Amino acid sequence: MKEVTIYTDGACSGNPGPGGWAAVLMYGELKKEMTGGEKHTTNNRMELQAALSSLQALKRPCKVKLHTDSAYLQNCFKQRWYVNWEKNGWKNSRKEPVENKDLWQQLLQETRRHDVEFIKVKGHADDKWNNRCDELARGAVPQ
Repeated sequence: MKEVTIYTDGACSGNPGPGGWAAVLMYGELKKEMTGGEKHTTNNRMELQAALSSLQALKRPCKVKLHTDSAYLQNCFKQRWYVNWEKNGWKNSRKEPVENKDLWQQLLQETRRHDVEFIKVKGHADDKWNNRCDELARGAVPQ
């Protein structure tokens, strides 16, 4: 399996409001930057969309180190929240529908296709690629 490093970030102007997402994919010396945005969304949706779009861009199953500053994204996979969500018909611990179910379901499909390790990075710190994703995500927010 090819080993790919991915950094992702989401941004929102208001929450909800217009939002953008970004990802930087790295394989050896190759780098690819991806961005997108929506006129009405949330910061969490943009964080999930960044991860989803980056994984969907991989043409074949890969070993992925996905760096994120989103505790929401990382905790779901590290703490395996999705196991109970699936078991409970996509209801959370309060018996309410899981927010962003559509993106979570697609993300689960991608994480089952790839070997993904989620790595938490501190946002707005001194991480070159996280800072680049933040810049790209803010730039992708529709005006």
